[in-house]
Amino acid sequence: MTAATHSSLFPQAPDSADAVLEGLDPEQREVATALRGPVCVLAGAGTGKTRAITHRIAYGVRAGILQPSSVLAVTFTNRAAGEMRGRLRQLGAQGVQARTFHSAALRQLQYFWPKAIGGSLPRLVDRKIQLVADAAAACRLRLDRGELRDATAEIEWSKVTQTVPADYALAAAKAGREIPRDPAEIAQLYAAYEELKRARAVIDFEDVLLLTVAVLQDRHDIAEQVRAQYQHFVVDEYQDVSPLQQRLLELWLGERDDLCVVGDASQTIYSFTGATPDHLLDFRTRHPGATVVKLVRDYRSTPQVVHLANGLLAQARGRAADHRLELVSQRAPGPEPAYTEYPDEPAEAEGAARRIRELLDAGVPAAEIAVLFRTNAQSETYEQALADLGVPYQLRGAERFFDRPEVRKAGVALRGAARFGGNDTLLEDAVDLPSQVRAVLSGEGWTTQPPAGSGAVRERWESLAALVHLAQDFAAARSGATLADLVAELDERASAQHAPTVQGVTLASLHSAKGLEWDVVFLVGVAEGMMPITYARTDEQIEEERRLLYVGVTRARERLHVSWALSRSPGGRASRRPSRFLDGLRPGSGASAAGRAGGGAGGIERGFGRAAAVAPAVPRRSGRSPARCRVCGRTLTDAGEMKLMRCEDCPSDMDEGLYERLRDWRAVQARRSGQPAYCVFTDKTLMAIAEAVPEEDGELARIPGVGVRKLNRYGADVLAICAGQDVAEGDAQD
Repeated sequence: MTAATHSSLFPQAPDSADAVLEGLDPEQREVATALRGPVCVLAGAGTGKTRAITHRIAYGVRAGILQPSSVLAVTFTNRAAGEMRGRLRQLGAQGVQARTFHSAALRQLQYFWPKAIGGSLPRLVDRKIQLVADAAAACRLRLDRGELRDATAEIEWSKVTQTVPADYALAAAKAGREIPRDPAEIAQLYAAYEELKRARAVIDFEDVLLLTVAVLQDRHDIAEQVRAQYQHFVVDEYQDVSPLQQRLLELWLGERDDLCVVGDASQTIYSFTGATPDHLLDFRTRHPGATVVKLVRDYRSTPQVVHLANGLLAQARGRAADHRLELVSQRAPGPEPAYTEYPDEPAEAEGAARRIRELLDAGVPAAEIAVLFRTNAQSETYEQALADLGVPYQLRGAERFFDRPEVRKAGVALRGAARFGGNDTLLEDAVDLPSQVRAVLSGEGWTTQPPAGSGAVRERWESLAALVHLAQDFAAARSGATLADLVAELDERASAQHAPTVQGVTLASLHSAKGLEWDVVFLVGVAEGMMPITYARTDEQIEEERRLLYVGVTRARERLHVSWALSRSPGGRASRRPSRFLDGLRPGSGASAAGRAGGGAGGIERGFGRAAAVAPAVPRRSGRSPARCRVCGRTLTDAGEMKLMRCEDCPSDMDEGLYERLRDWRAVQARRSGQPAYCVFTDKTLMAIAEAVPEEDGELARIPGVGVRKLNRYGADVLAICAGQDVAEGDAQD
């Protein structure tokens, strides 16, 4: 019998301690029998880490080496803790405590509170957002729901990193946090929130850990009582431990070292919550005599999937990458990962839905298929595509798109504008359906530029942006459509998504897919700007995005489909490119990471419009300085990138509204002259103009692709548009 990760392998308890070890591979057996002293298990994805540590506990209990009541196994989710308890029961190791950090701490706090503090433990609030709202009101800060969620996340991060309000601004800056408000305001709100909790005699989720730490630090008698109870500790997913959880673990241990930790630095994807792999990576430094076991035999995925996963990590950089594990598949060969490029996002969703429909018709259970994406805002397109083909689905870790508060509120606003739009001043300057929707949704928080950061405000903006693009697509498909027509379309879309939530295809974000696996996985939207996400700018953030993709790849057991779209909407400019993480891994691509390090050429990319075709790179004279990216400093050789004066995948500060106005103006000029639009200006040149926003002739002339002739012919128009002025159709000179 080979090792695997499924708990169904042992439906009945083994009849002896030695029988517990049967079926373990050599490394798993080493974990199971290393019962004394510190043990560090570095376990790659799909290598049976839960199997190894549950058999370790069970073997120790069945052999009489460990007392069940003296063992505390901790992990991070109730689901994982429940699975661990179930496996231990199947192995005949009843009585072992398997809990989350918070559950174990709360249990201890409830027991010792009367002795340590007196009276009853204050009431625990399940959700703190209302308290944060009340604290904001006390500070006279006006925060919408999205900002409240972001501020709440900042408070949670502060507490798990043991940062007090007075130190918040400095700590957040040092950690490179994307702060939703002025740091002084967040610090003020944090302080007011803590004061409000004290006044109402309540505690929150993080207080459970903080108070338990405080009790164990201040009351040595209680700490010794806990240590007498629990003498052996096992910590799963150790790469996700926060500084506060690490401190609690140290207090549980005291001077002892009977500790087994299990983790994989390459699966660290929650650093924004305060999690850090440093404790895992520093384990051998803190415990020089530790037993270290590496699990690399992958029982989950085929060699083809494992090869891609290893390739992703081979290009990684940073400290976690230095400790990467190269997996070795133990499964029979399967199909190669499929890579598909689509012209736009709806086509990508429809393509995935068609393939899923074919899989279902071929007998693959819907529950064994997943569609994984980077942000929750991407789900709506896939919900609709699956619903259109009658494919049942379930959303994990996210609300249905049309159930999201911001989407419901936007629907109410659009419905009101459709009924009473004639009296709405917002719509006075709106000339068509898309501009009407943009005007209405601007009152709900939509802006032409996305907000900075990765929190709730960004997710809310993504939802509203999805409605804006939906309106554009709807107007393009139905000439003369009104706002009322769009509202009816939205209602129909919402009602069409009442799919069963059982035995359905799973739709999930990559973060919420952690710890799960399916036979077939569709990784969608794997394009620059989404993977890595636009706001990932530092090396650390980029590497976490790579690890996130690695987690997505390793969710697949047998088949993996990777796809991306060249534009957001049908007919849009094909300016996107596949994720840099796929360079050198997908067919027909080169290794961009190696290419940049050595100055070589990157992979051949498609879908960048006609700029490269009409403006090929011109060899530079040796005496001239090379063109360099104004963002990262890399030497530019691609003609399109040279026009932008930045790498295609470097962050853009382009004024989207200005770009669209320039495109509209260009279309008029092209019709008047009877020539293709790119002969007026290429997309790249318009993008460069929208990024530079020139104010006078000299600034415009310096933009590659303009030139003297086009400056004389179109310069006045372009500068007027950049200044926000309206340009009449006949203004340009012939």
